Amino acid sequence: MIARDALAQLPVRTALPALREALDGAGTAVLCAPPGTGKTTLVPLELAGLTGAGPRRRVLVAEPRRIAARAAARRMAWLLGEKTGEQVGFTVRGERRAGPRTAVEVVTTGVLLQRLQRDPELAGVDVVVLDECHERHLDADTCAAFLLDVRETLRPELRLVAASATTDAQGWARLLGGSDGAAQVVEAAGVSHPVDVVWAPPERPVRPAHGLRVDPALLTHVAGVVRRALRERSGDVLCFLPGVGEIGRVAGELTGVDAEVLQVHGRAPAEVQDAVLADGDGVRRVVLATSVAESSLTVPGVRVVVDSGLARVPRMDHARGLSALTTVRASRAAARQRAGRAGREAPGVVYRCWAEGEDARLPAFPEPEIKVADLTAFALQTACWGDPSASGLALLDPPPAGALAAAREVLTAIGAVDGDGRATPRGARMARMGVHPRLARALLDGAAEVGVRRAAEVVALLSEEPPRAYGDDLAAAWRTARRGGDGYAARWRQEARRLASVGAEPGVAHGSGGGADSGGSAGSGATVGTRTSARAGAGANTGANAGASDDVVAGLVAALAFPERVARARGVGGYLMASGTGAELAGAGPDAGARAGDGSRLRDAGWLAVAVADRPVASVSARVRLAAAIDEETARSAARALYSSGEEVGWSDGEVVARTVTRLGAIELSSRPLAAPDPELLRDAVVSGLRREGLGLLRWSPAAQALRQRMAFLHREVGAPWPDVSDAALLERAWDWLGVELGRARRRADLERIDAGQALNRLLPWATGDAARFDTLAPERIEVPSGSHIRVDYGGEQPVLAVKLQELFGWHESPRVADGRVPVLIHLLSPAGRPAAVTADLASFWRDGYRSVRAELRGRYPKHPWPEDPTTAEPTRHTSARLKRG
Repeated sequence: MIARDALAQLPVRTALPALREALDGAGTAVLCAPPGTGKTTLVPLELAGLTGAGPRRRVLVAEPRRIAARAAARRMAWLLGEKTGEQVGFTVRGERRAGPRTAVEVVTTGVLLQRLQRDPELAGVDVVVLDECHERHLDADTCAAFLLDVRETLRPELRLVAASATTDAQGWARLLGGSDGAAQVVEAAGVSHPVDVVWAPPERPVRPAHGLRVDPALLTHVAGVVRRALRERSGDVLCFLPGVGEIGRVAGELTGVDAEVLQVHGRAPAEVQDAVLADGDGVRRVVLATSVAESSLTVPGVRVVVDSGLARVPRMDHARGLSALTTVRASRAAARQRAGRAGREAPGVVYRCWAEGEDARLPAFPEPEIKVADLTAFALQTACWGDPSASGLALLDPPPAGALAAAREVLTAIGAVDGDGRATPRGARMARMGVHPRLARALLDGAAEVGVRRAAEVVALLSEEPPRAYGDDLAAAWRTARRGGDGYAARWRQEARRLASVGAEPGVAHGSGGGADSGGSAGSGATVGTRTSARAGAGANTGANAGASDDVVAGLVAALAFPERVARARGVGGYLMASGTGAELAGAGPDAGARAGDGSRLRDAGWLAVAVADRPVASVSARVRLAAAIDEETARSAARALYSSGEEVGWSDGEVVARTVTRLGAIELSSRPLAAPDPELLRDAVVSGLRREGLGLLRWSPAAQALRQRMAFLHREVGAPWPDVSDAALLERAWDWLGVELGRARRRADLERIDAGQALNRLLPWATGDAARFDTLAPERIEVPSGSHIRVDYGGEQPVLAVKLQELFGWHESPRVADGRVPVLIHLLSPAGRPAAVTADLASFWRDGYRSVRAELRGRYPKHPWPEDPTTAEPTRHTSARLKRG
């Protein structure tokens, strides 16, 4: 029996006439409805005609998460007085409850993508509702683009609704409207209960989250806020945390509270999820949840929300080739969604674990996954759709060109696309497997080596990272999952069976298109990829290495999935991956002083196939979270496309090194000296060394340094045609002034023999004739009245002439250089060569300063002449007695 009273109370009912009108007209609409209004449950039932209003239609509802899909279907079935699988059903990966009578089917966006690839027309479907589109998941954005393409080219009658509580409504309206203008935005004003906000920041500063790491002090604070909320407020408490690990940590800190503590996340068993979404039995509850509880779900009895302010999202580190989840500050839109959970049924309160002043600095909306995530799966989907560049797809945000190009390189390397980016038959099969293309490659090629069942079991482990308690050894985690009775082990067994089934389907030969000539960053194996799928039936354990141990199988499959992450040991606990990224095994437990890898079974492995890694804060190396020990042969086989052998001539450790080297990506496998290297390569290596280590490699005599200073002075004061002789300029023009010597140089010693001063002369402006005036404009020495030729120092901002004061008697004006533009600064010295005075205006010095200097010097040097009028006195370098003797 239909629960008409419950349906009548859903506020979204008032928006249904406008929504029907929009769909009957343009065929698209954007539905904005606050949490709790019934947009996820009533709207699909109404559009399908299951409540008695309107014609019968088949409606497909796409949810971003499995838990939301199951919950929405269950709620709609309850409203109809039925069980799921009758008029309302659902399909998620590995589970389907739907039948011939099903009119409303709730699916995940991933399942919808698979259906669109198999049947672009979506035969039999009349309406598609994209729920929670504000979350901007990559699959959801891709579904929207494909559906709009279907409406434009195949089925203009297909109706499309984008639904959300908080979203960029106008942006979605423009997207769905296409060339005909913006789609209609239909808003439902929900009956929202007031939610008070309590700001509850930590008393002491906590370290910002980075990667998967969250400061334990923050989690302790969140647990404290939950205890405070239990004391101060009534009703159940819903606490938002970024991930499973943080949920477990806070649950441990809530031991002893007078409430039932439940943990809900995407990995939670179905019975736990059901218990959370069911009405309580009078026992007060604390529900610790990830962002899966932000939307589409109503947790009955919740009056209090505790928000940690963190979320976990996918990110691609292109510099290191690492794709992983990372912890970020939740957006303001997410914070509003979370707070709304407290006001679904009655007035409530949200405790926000950050300061009010920080709130305005939070991002307004979540960052779209298409901008920051790994695009390999997206690129394969668009290639299978027939638009490899995605240029013809209607997307709110275009994919970054660099990320899309990197994704295509991976797909080319594993044989999923051809040289034009079009999907190969092998790639089309990979796209249907429901896992990342890397894992699809590992399943296909691994099945030929170790049998489809064992390959599927390892791929299932890689598709959902095992709990931390399983350890960092992939093979050991595999054995733990086999005998495990926890929720993860149950899901793993289900996924392994599914993958074994799809991996055994007859189709393309396992290795086609993925050979060594594929190029890219993830190549096919030397022996892997040469056998057809007929070798491995469902559940079979056949293959070239069918009898191999678990450790060998785990390593091979992981290496096939992530060939650029095969790594060789370098030091205790340290590794170098083929991608060039350093990696370290995680330390042992909470002891910060533990050596890397002390708690790992992988510590003594010479080679690893790294499956999961992240980068700790302030670290240049990745941290290995899950890996398998392998040997060099397996590494070479799985990463064959990264293998190279050739001559290398370069500058290393201060010398030219010429070798024949074999490499696996950045890993050097072997090398031997090169007897007769290419002279041109030698010259390039010498120039590279000069530019890397600087001009100090050359021989700079005092005369050469003085010449460079004179040239620099003229460049600064006169300009053209006098050349720039700074380090950067000289290194940039190395061939112009060192060409002859560089052409003969073969090693460091050859550079050290080059006379830099002789070479610098080549840069003087000989062609214009100005070089002939060099000694006039910047004389190396200046003749003073005593007849001495004194060297001029051009090393400072102004030329300096350091000369004994008595040698300048009779000189009325200071000398000038650079065609009289620049006065020379005179350092007047005592007879012993010590500084006595400094002047740039000799006439002024004779007039105003000489008298006091004369008085001081007469006392110290009585044997030297100190005339009262220096301008008329005879200049001399000698004493008075010597002067008299002539």
